[in-house]
Amino acid sequence: MNVSQDLSILHLILNASAVVQAVMLLLAGVSFMSWYYIFRKWFTVKAARRQTEQFERDFWSGGDLNSLYQSAINDRHSTGSMERIFEAGFREFTKLRSQKNLDAKDVIDGSRRAMRATYQREMDSIDSHLAFLASVGSVSPYVGLFGTV
Repeated sequence: MNVSQDLSILHLILNASAVVQAVMLLLAGVSFMSWYYIFRKWFTVKAARRQTEQFERDFWSGGDLNSLYQSAINDRHSTGSMERIFEAGFREFTKLRSQKNLDAKDVIDGSRRAMRATYQREMDSIDSHLAFLASVGSVSPYVGLFGTV
């Protein structure tokens, strides 16, 4: 009997019980999914930060808000979260401002509501899969211990 062969990873996996192999397979699968979500989240946040910085430069440059709005609706595929929030607020502002029976406070409140709703959608999109990662992080040690019993 060769001790080094008996302690190889492949030998240990192949000679483990079916329950232990199932637990190892489950943990490996969940680990790969977790790393996928982690890297995807990292790239998403990095892109969102870059798009936000670009939009803030454009917004605070002192340019015309109408032209900024037009560029936001024309470049739908490359807009960031801040730009979509601005677009929703400005669209609601122009829609409500054209109505004659509304005062300025109602126009501003409507714009705020539209921006808040878009903000919530953007945050939900950015926060996606965090519950999965939190659950995996808290449950995996116990599943791993189960596999050793």
